[in-house]
Amino acid sequence: MDANDSLLREDRDAVRLLTLNRPNARNCLSMDLMTALHGAVRDAGETDSVRAVVLTGAGPAFSSGHDLKELTAHRNDPDKGRAFYELTMRTCADMMLAIVRSPKPVIAAVNGIATAAGCQLVASCDLAVASVDARFATPGVNIGLFCSTPMVALSRNVSRKGAMEMLLLGEMIDADDAWRLGLVNRVVEADRVVNEAMEFGRKIAAKPTRTLKIGKGAFYKQLEMPLEEAYRYTADVMVENMLDSEAEEGIGAFLDKREPNWPR
Repeated sequence: MDANDSLLREDRDAVRLLTLNRPNARNCLSMDLMTALHGAVRDAGETDSVRAVVLTGAGPAFSSGHDLKELTAHRNDPDKGRAFYELTMRTCADMMLAIVRSPKPVIAAVNGIATAAGCQLVASCDLAVASVDARFATPGVNIGLFCSTPMVALSRNVSRKGAMEMLLLGEMIDADDAWRLGLVNRVVEADRVVNEAMEFGRKIAAKPTRTLKIGKGAFYKQLEMPLEEAYRYTADVMVENMLDSEAEEGIGAFLDKREPNWPR
């Protein structure tokens, strides 16, 4: 296991486990932690032996969002903190985009609370498993700081009215409500949350690598397109995918009634 001050990394076969490691601060997203997580996600995407990533938090929380103490400290800067706040929001957005754009699926294993940018982090992952005691919120409205950037990921995961309820009320919702809204895929006992996420990762790791990369990239790209454009785009993607050796092997194996032999 490798570690720096704020992030732990462990490879379990083809699945990389990343653990936010600021338990005494509820894994709030300091600049150092966001930078470390961005780098770790990028590294996993470039590492052939890694096929999927699981992201969790150390201690009783997944992540409580931005480090408000760090942000507040910069109010004493000559510009009242503007430059640091702009850097923080850019760094956070770049980190979230790195997860979405990673060629490797990223799975959140949500233990405890996931609030504000921590909820955004869950919504940015491709899949999410929550413990029965997990709680979610975008509570910025309660402290005069509307969760505008968490809103971007949240509104792309749950219904419009579900997102607005979370954003306008700023109240905690439990894991079952998060599942009903579509924010998480599974709800399991707390002692199973990481293992359940790892099982997702192991199943994904057995799939053809380039096919997953093609499919994940196309999924997020087509979401932002009008319907007809999305069909034209994904038709082109499928043609290119059909010409790939993975499709040739997979379809051939299906027709021959045998297991495919994916290149590793």
